[in-house]
Amino acid sequence: MTTTTTPRWTWIWPAAAFATLAAIVLAGSGAVLSALAGIVLFGTVFAAVYHAEVVAHRVGEPFGTLVLALAVTVIEATLIVSVMIAVPAEKAGLARDTVFAAIMIVCNGIVGACLLMGGARHREQGFQVQGASAALAVLVALAGLTLVLPNYAEGALGPRYSTSQLVFAGIVSLILYCSFVFIQTIRHRDYFLPLETDNEEVHAPPPTAKATAFSAGILVLSLVAIVALAKVLTPAIELGIATLGVPKAVVGIVIAGLVLLPEGLAALNAARNNRLQTSLNLALGSALATIGLTIPAVVVVSVVLQQPLELGLGAKDQVLLVLTLALGIITLGTGRTTMLQGIVHLLIFAVFLFFAVVP
Repeated sequence: MTTTTTPRWTWIWPAAAFATLAAIVLAGSGAVLSALAGIVLFGTVFAAVYHAEVVAHRVGEPFGTLVLALAVTVIEATLIVSVMIAVPAEKAGLARDTVFAAIMIVCNGIVGACLLMGGARHREQGFQVQGASAALAVLVALAGLTLVLPNYAEGALGPRYSTSQLVFAGIVSLILYCSFVFIQTIRHRDYFLPLETDNEEVHAPPPTAKATAFSAGILVLSLVAIVALAKVLTPAIELGIATLGVPKAVVGIVIAGLVLLPEGLAALNAARNNRLQTSLNLALGSALATIGLTIPAVVVVSVVLQQPLELGLGAKDQVLLVLTLALGIITLGTGRTTMLQGIVHLLIFAVFLFFAVVP
């Protein structure tokens, strides 16, 4: 990454994304345009990661990782809400499936890959235990409140909250997330700062204000394009999933995976460069933002438009959730990690994917 000259590809891919979207609007989404949209989507993801790292380097930690986590989550919530409004009856469980998939992708897939890559290259890596513990405490509370408790709060409603319970859960989720952001950025910011390393990238001069502003603008446009392309590709994804005969919950996994690509690549790049604290800030921060911002948003839609909203997970997914959270507490409880923890997380992620396809 350079701080003086912006590579051309970092703005060409987002421009190509919007050109592809315009072509789809005018001509419809045929097989050729859908394939092109998929290619452009991945190019735009890499562009978003580049610009996110420019902004992060300018504003410093933990604000840099917070920028990407918030931007991605806000647009992810917008995508879920738009799909819910379009087909409310069929998508009552989309928010639950997407949020759960995001937690599993982040806490097992992204964290596991970061620990494995970092351990393979640097043998052992360190991070701030206080920051990880704070994030995990809020994550356990949010996940339990939104994905487990609905199954037991009102037996007659099944995996749903009553209206008053739903509103209360949305408010508490937002308060929990805002409290974490306050701790992360103001009260105990030092808990989330990277440990001292000899990494040249960390000590490189920051980009200029002009370059940062340009990257921030392109980052927002890139994320908008990513989500728009994901939405365009959703019907094709649903058709492919129906053709293969796998459960509809896989749609939520695909949507979450597409939207989380920028954060995942940025986290992997940080781990490769021996900046595990930055990787964990990105990963845990995005998991918290996914619940803390998406759930209140879908609660508002459900209450205002009187649409059904299923939040409670099935028994199998509850077990996977508890296993993931317990594993995270154990893995991040020492302040040091190796390849072994990464392998364990990735295998749990593989179990999640297998049982999602073969329930």
